[in-house]
Amino acid sequence: MSRLFAVVRTINEIAAHFGADEPPAISVPTETVEGSLGLVVIEKDGRCLLKSMPWGFPRHTREMRLHGVPPGRIGLVADLTNPMWEHRVVDPRYRCLIPITYFANPEGVPGHKTRAWFSVNDEPVVAWAGFCRNTSEFGPVFAGMTMTANELVRPFNDRMPVLLQESEWERWLHGAIQDVIEFQFREPIPSEQLSILHTGDRWQSGILPCDPSSRRRKTVLML
Repeated sequence: MSRLFAVVRTINEIAAHFGADEPPAISVPTETVEGSLGLVVIEKDGRCLLKSMPWGFPRHTREMRLHGVPPGRIGLVADLTNPMWEHRVVDPRYRCLIPITYFANPEGVPGHKTRAWFSVNDEPVVAWAGFCRNTSEFGPVFAGMTMTANELVRPFNDRMPVLLQESEWERWLHGAIQDVIEFQFREPIPSEQLSILHTGDRWQSGILPCDPSSRRRKTVLML
């Protein structure tokens, strides 16, 4: 999947949806790209807490270390066997839920890409299976797990978020590594349960799918 998503509900609505404690003084980001702030739900001492932190774990390469280059960011967990994830995916304390309403993929020809937004039908907020931890490089950060895309998403990208039903939250947050593997390699959400919103908004525009100024240029395809 691409590295752009948005949640278009108030902080109180998001907290209520996940049964989180009264939210602190944080705001809902207008959109989230790697390195910018996003929201996550964590469980601590039996309580659900809503947190704001940047998207993307620190990413080091041999060349970066050799030349003293600062770490980059990696916000998508596609390969559970990668050494950088081996401790995170096993330990439930590093798991979280990422509230999203839309995830985006670029559409069109290079140099003129626009935003195509995907959402779950009749679901104002859904949970994306995520990981989070405190890092020495960036402080608290999060990343989201991806899976093979369904037929609706595949023309845009061969990966999509691992989306969880409410009945699966507990298993994701507390399950064994076998559960994590099963979530990533199961069948994706059926295409008929998703909508795609085509827009004329340039990929770097920062315009959200709920922006009234661009709504007239959008069409919804319901499969």
